[in-house]
Amino acid sequence: MRKGGYIYIMSNRWRTVLYIGLTSDIKERVWQHKTGFFKGFTKKYNCVDLLYFEFFPDIGDAVVREKQMKAWKRDWKMELIKKENPDLKDLSVDWFDEQANLKVS
Repeated sequence: MRKGGYIYIMSNRWRTVLYIGLTSDIKERVWQHKTGFFKGFTKKYNCVDLLYFEFFPDIGDAVVREKQMKAWKRDWKMELIKKENPDLKDLSVDWFDEQANLKVS
């Protein structure tokens, strides 16, 4: 049996940069972005706000969707985000405490 996966879109606070990623554990991965755990694009451009995510029961389907979305124009990505999150708020705002630790739930 294959494990499920999430595709997600992170952004900086000015919403000028979008990053699309794939993970099997959305809360852990968002925490990693928020704390700068990964060196690279998201840390360099301060992509710490989760704007959008989708869950797929099959990780293979998530991989296909991620590749599809990465090929999209920025306007298409923003249209998708605004359908679910019109105010472009950080969807993970209630997931963590002040020290950016995972909440126990």
